[in-house]
Amino acid sequence: MLVQDLREKILEGDLSDLLHHSKDEDYHTEVAKLLETLPQETAVHTFLALPEKVQLRIFPHIDHVVQGEVIENLSKPQIAYILNNLESNDRLAFFDTLSGLEVTEFLNLLNDKNRLATYDLLGYPERSVARLINTNFTAVRKEWSIGQAIEHLRRFYSDTPAANMIFVVDNNGKLIDDLPIRRLVLNEPTRKIEEIMDHFYVKLDIQDGIDDAIQKFKEYDRVALPVTNSNNVLLGVVTVDDVIDEAEEKDTKDMQQFGGLESLDLPYVKTGFFTMIQKRAGWLIILFLSEMLTATAMGHFQVELNSAIVLALFVPLIISSGGNSGSQAATLIIRAMALKELSPRDWWYVMRREIFSGLTLGVILGTIGFIRIAVWQQLHWYNYGPYWMLVGFTIFFSLIGVVMWGTISGSMIPIVLKAVRLDPATSSAPFVATLVDVTGLVIYFSVAAIVLSGTVLQTQEPVAPILQHAHAVLNQAHSLLQHTTDSSAAHINLQHADSLYLRANHLLEHADSLANQSN
Repeated sequence: MLVQDLREKILEGDLSDLLHHSKDEDYHTEVAKLLETLPQETAVHTFLALPEKVQLRIFPHIDHVVQGEVIENLSKPQIAYILNNLESNDRLAFFDTLSGLEVTEFLNLLNDKNRLATYDLLGYPERSVARLINTNFTAVRKEWSIGQAIEHLRRFYSDTPAANMIFVVDNNGKLIDDLPIRRLVLNEPTRKIEEIMDHFYVKLDIQDGIDDAIQKFKEYDRVALPVTNSNNVLLGVVTVDDVIDEAEEKDTKDMQQFGGLESLDLPYVKTGFFTMIQKRAGWLIILFLSEMLTATAMGHFQVELNSAIVLALFVPLIISSGGNSGSQAATLIIRAMALKELSPRDWWYVMRREIFSGLTLGVILGTIGFIRIAVWQQLHWYNYGPYWMLVGFTIFFSLIGVVMWGTISGSMIPIVLKAVRLDPATSSAPFVATLVDVTGLVIYFSVAAIVLSGTVLQTQEPVAPILQHAHAVLNQAHSLLQHTTDSSAAHINLQHADSLYLRANHLLEHADSLANQSN
């Protein structure tokens, strides 16, 4: 089925080829993807033109926005037909997109059995296995023959992914074993089910979270897993395709949060402009206000910057190295916790590892920074002054401190958030980088104050008090001349005034010298 050709024909109003392919195995998923690329009005019109049975196959796979538009254009009997014939997990996924009043309205369209089952499942947490459970599972008894089991399956079950695994239950509905369908096909019809059982099965509890289901599917490589209650009574089955969809949704949400924005409710191309701005602006404002602390930190070290302008050259280098190392550590730890490799109880192991990692990475970057300064100085590409080697050591030790702090912060913040039951993905890379920017400046200038003290950062007299003193001396000289009236004392007063002018001149020269040094 050539999707692009079909799309062009649908836009022209020709649906003949679309109906012609309705028996293809992947028909429903391909058509669902196709409908999502069409203008909304055309997508709804195309869906409504399909036969009822075809609509039923496609409906679970289309975007919930298109689902809503489709439902608005269907009669109540048509809606009831679709909702009552959906798999239980697909039906629940539809109800999850509805508001409170809409839930009540559509529940009234379900038959008694489906209404009670949906009521029950809606009571479970949003990210629980119960929200994915398919109650249309395949169950047989151990005392049956394989021939009886196959006939039972043929009569009472439809061709769905859930039918790939067969579950053996006792008279009370308790799970005994699970069997892949191939085991029935490859054995003689006269053999008993209990003869081909291995008495090993993997199951999910109705109270388990979706993350637990994802982990078990990865570990045991199953296409379907049974779901039981606390008494081991078989309630339904969860299939791998539903778990993959949930895993993709969770990973998308985590990636968006880690990038420094609220997760989107709809795909990027279907998210409105103002909704997109709203999702992105919140975190940007928080990060912008946080970055203001960087300006505050630089203002606190203004004296050091004025005394050694060369320090300002390396500010971007220092803060970017700290932010990058912190983002790296945060990414590694968040992913490790998502894969159940780490938990908050492993915090001391992580801290020890990141301290040594940060130290090693800091030495590597610090060495490169020192070599860069030495090469530029020796090749006369830039003059760092007579104390260039001390400047190099300042960069070396600062990078060690900043990178270590970045790795520790980046690794510990997700663990702390997980410990207090918050999503670790909210410790986004921009958030960690902003935190390390501010603290990295403090580390950098503190190291500079220690290493460069007495050389590049010499203790200097403040210029302003000297200028004030010179101004006071000049005023005293002017006052002395203005109040000289006695001719006998005029000569003495003139000598005194002259000495005051000389003193003021020395003070002004000294202030000018200090100002030139600071520049």
